[in-house]
Amino acid sequence: MAILAQIDNITKSYGDRMLLDSISFGINEGDKIGLIAKNGTGKTTLLRIIAGKEEPDSGTIVFRNDLRLAILEQNPVFADDSVTAANAAPELGDEASETHSRYIRLLSGLGVNDTSVPLAKMSGGQRKRVAMARAIATEPQLLILDEPTNHLDITAIEWLEAYLAKARMTLLMVTHDRYFLDRVCSKIIEIDRTHIYTYDGNYDYFLRRRAERISAMSAELDRVNNLLRKEQDWMSRQPQARAGKARYRIEQFYDLKERSRINITERNVDLGNASKVYIGSKIFEARHISKAFGDHVIVRDFSYDFARGEKVGIIGANGIGKSTFVKMLLGLVPQDSGEWNIGETVRFGYYSQDGFVPTPGKRVIDVITDIADDIEYEGARLNASQLLKRFLFDVPAQQKYVETLSGGELCRLHLASVLMRQPNFLILDEPTNDLDIVTLGILEEYLTKFNGCAIIISHDRYFLDNIVDHIFVLEGDGIIRDFPGNYSDYRTWKAEQASQAPTQRVKTQNVKIKTPQRRRRSFKEQREFEALTAEIDALSAERASLEAAFAGNSTPDADIAAMSARYSQVKDLLDEKEMRWLELSEIE
Repeated sequence: MAILAQIDNITKSYGDRMLLDSISFGINEGDKIGLIAKNGTGKTTLLRIIAGKEEPDSGTIVFRNDLRLAILEQNPVFADDSVTAANAAPELGDEASETHSRYIRLLSGLGVNDTSVPLAKMSGGQRKRVAMARAIATEPQLLILDEPTNHLDITAIEWLEAYLAKARMTLLMVTHDRYFLDRVCSKIIEIDRTHIYTYDGNYDYFLRRRAERISAMSAELDRVNNLLRKEQDWMSRQPQARAGKARYRIEQFYDLKERSRINITERNVDLGNASKVYIGSKIFEARHISKAFGDHVIVRDFSYDFARGEKVGIIGANGIGKSTFVKMLLGLVPQDSGEWNIGETVRFGYYSQDGFVPTPGKRVIDVITDIADDIEYEGARLNASQLLKRFLFDVPAQQKYVETLSGGELCRLHLASVLMRQPNFLILDEPTNDLDIVTLGILEEYLTKFNGCAIIISHDRYFLDNIVDHIFVLEGDGIIRDFPGNYSDYRTWKAEQASQAPTQRVKTQNVKIKTPQRRRRSFKEQREFEALTAEIDALSAERASLEAAFAGNSTPDADIAAMSARYSQVKDLLDEKEMRWLELSEIE
């Protein structure tokens, strides 16, 4: 297979921070490579070095002669923002006409329907689509993509996914979209601790092999440390022997000592214990909510009762009103008619798609201390610095100015500012943009254990599939379809509908499905329901035992106070669990 590019011994550091240490790999014609690493460990830097937009400290890159290369950067910049999308097509000499036609078709596939809008007036998502169409339209032999799915809606992502999976071009991409990786890429390159590891397979294959690699590294480190302890003992006991015949053993000792310094522990975000969250039985009720901006109807006569523990995803085309919908619930945007009735125990936590707008001169720690100097967090008193360490901001990083942070760092800081308030109802608007795959997995695990409620707007299909119980689909013209299942269930249903005869489809395509009065318990809810029965029995027995102790005369006075406090706890727990049992028992 022909080699398009050979990357040899690339090294890159910023100050005393090493990002890439003697990186080497080849890109073969037809490769579709996904580049994976934690935020801030060199993914974008490596892409820019390969594309010739940044210089390495050392090393070489050799391309095949006359290689045509294109790059889509994470935040595209255009030479002239005043031109319209239609006039932003790339020019390739004699091929200009054909390239322009291909570019317009790509814009259509990516959902840019009005090409008369100047780039300067387009949203970030629309500008990215234009930049992507420009890059692909040149039919490069090597296409480099940095987070191509960011700010795209699901329809555009699925179109791009299908296009790239079938395209014969060679790809090198960074993306956190795991379905996209799995369905497009045939090779994964991981950057880990300044080095790279290559896996010939898709994302699922990478996960299995990476776990094996980490396990093998751990076993090897244990072996080295055990041997080092023996050699350390020999070094301490043999001062005379070291002078001559055992020189090889001395050299082996120092080699083992160097190898033992490898740190395979991973520093990850600590989001806390999601299972400690409590929320009352009344959450919120929506009553005949309507909202429109001129002729653009966002919501039309929407009513819904939100249940405790419910997690719902919201999907729909960009600009259809997903963010406006949750902002109405939060009181940030007034509805035209109707009302929201919010339960007294509800504490909202809002992760906005807009995130932080960096204030010049404000440091990371200032963002937290502007909210509170210290907080009660999961039973412990934490100051701002201690909280930030849980979100991977060490003391030097806490002094960085917010405007200098990367996209991933801004996301972590935003998440810290939301969770420090200990909300029991999370509203997350596109939380997966700019988070690396590892942190996404941690956030998913947190949300699956979260005892509160959640509304999640996301284009990340994998994320939605792992978390939500059902989906609100904003279909346009104010229609909100409540679909009982995750995103993949909905996609399957849509495909089935599309395969029906037109006369059959007419019966369902304009139906607004309101919240079903009875739905089936999910697997997670069924397990919870079964566990609650045992918990209620145990608590009832404990309450009876305490009541018997109170009725008798043999309990020492010193124990009465502690028993009374426990009795109050047991009663509250019983009330909470019996209420939840009743809620679940009403679901089929």
